[in-house]
Amino acid sequence: MSHQAEALSKPVSGVGKTDRGLIHAKWKERWNRMIVGAILPVTIVVAWQLLGDLGLISTFFLPTPLMIAEAFRTLAVTGELTEHLAISLGRAATGFAIGGSIGLLLGIITGLSRNAENVLDPSMQMFRMIPHLAIAPLVILWFGFGETSKILIIAKGALFPLYVNTLLGIRSVDNKMFDVAHVLEFSRFKQIVRLILPASLPHILLGLRLSLAISWLSLVVAELIGSQSGVGFLINFGKQTSSTELIFVGIIIFAIVGKLVDSFVRLLERSLLQWRDSFQG
Repeated sequence: MSHQAEALSKPVSGVGKTDRGLIHAKWKERWNRMIVGAILPVTIVVAWQLLGDLGLISTFFLPTPLMIAEAFRTLAVTGELTEHLAISLGRAATGFAIGGSIGLLLGIITGLSRNAENVLDPSMQMFRMIPHLAIAPLVILWFGFGETSKILIIAKGALFPLYVNTLLGIRSVDNKMFDVAHVLEFSRFKQIVRLILPASLPHILLGLRLSLAISWLSLVVAELIGSQSGVGFLINFGKQTSSTELIFVGIIIFAIVGKLVDSFVRLLERSLLQWRDSFQG
């Protein structure tokens, strides 16, 4: 009996070791990727600091990383950093929610109806090509320097990536899937919910990713024009007071938050699109 128990325990033990080995290998691969990805930026920062310490570059125009870190610490201690970042995040989220929702809705409408596309798409494509800086003075003239104008500029940037990618996603659905839906006697609503939108999900998620990125970039334009708060205001204030460190702090915050948002959407893509086979490189 003891021999049987020993024999039964061996496969279980082997499986456990294999699983631990796979987990260890995955974590090792992730750390290796992080280390490889950090080589270039760390090298640049170290060289930058050395050049500043040796006086080979002007620290007035290009402050060293330690000087920027000190400005960052000062803002964090006084609470200004948290306050301005929270305001910027609120503006970007509100603008994205408005513009992204409209873009998704219009993308679905034009994707499902050729007549709607013929009516709406020419105007949408023309409006899409108007730069933020060109439309910003008009928006400010109409709505002033308050929050409304800033949110509208951000919403304009968030609208089009979701609109275009949702339209393309719906139009790229395989026609054979509709034949299957016809055989299964799906209603129009079931076709949209169970067939069209799931098949369009890769394009929609790409549009979501681009919309979030452009919302964050549009925030820069919105806050650099007549803002009294936010990360863009910090950059503008640094320019007015010749505080180059403050400008770099604002730029780094925009870069870090933008990267975090993009990484979140990529994780969302991986979790929702596990069924899709694609080349990993």
